[in-house]
Amino acid sequence: MQEYDYSTPGAYFVTICTHDRKCLLSHIVGRGLAPAESRYTRYGQIAEEQLLQIEKRFPGVKVDQYVIMPNHIHVIFFIEDSAGASPRPTVMDVVCAYKSLTIRKCKQVQPIDKLFQSSFYDHVIRGQEDYDEIAKYISENPLRWELDKLYSEDLC
Repeated sequence: MQEYDYSTPGAYFVTICTHDRKCLLSHIVGRGLAPAESRYTRYGQIAEEQLLQIEKRFPGVKVDQYVIMPNHIHVIFFIEDSAGASPRPTVMDVVCAYKSLTIRKCKQVQPIDKLFQSSFYDHVIRGQEDYDEIAKYISENPLRWELDKLYSEDLC
C-alpha cells in the first residue's frame, strides 16, 4: 500500500523468494503417509538462524509464524509499540537487513551470487481472522507444496 506507514505497530505477512525461484533453501519430505515437512539445506539453516536473530537486531520486532520452503520463506512479523519511538524500523528495514545478513553468511559456506530476489511480498494483517488464515496457510504450506504457485518441477 503506497501511503501506508510500514513502521506502524501491527502484524505483517512477508514472503521472500529465492533468486529465479531456485530451490536452494529446503526439500519437502514425507508426503504421503508421513506428515510433510521442510528439511533445510545449509542455506535454509542459515536462513532460519538469521530469521531468529531479527528479534535481537530489532528490539520490539517479533518473528511469529514462519516456514522455510524450497524457494521461498513465509513469515509473520509483529512490530510492537516498544520498537522505538523514532525512528521505528519499517518492514523494509527488517527484510533488507535479514536478506543482506543471510546472503553474507551463505557466501561464507559456499560461493553464491544471488540467493534472494531483490523485492519481497507483504500484506498488512488486519485482525484476528486474517491472522488465523495466514497462520494456517504457513503451517500447511509444506503439505501443499506441489499445489503452491511458487512450485516448479523444473527448478526443484
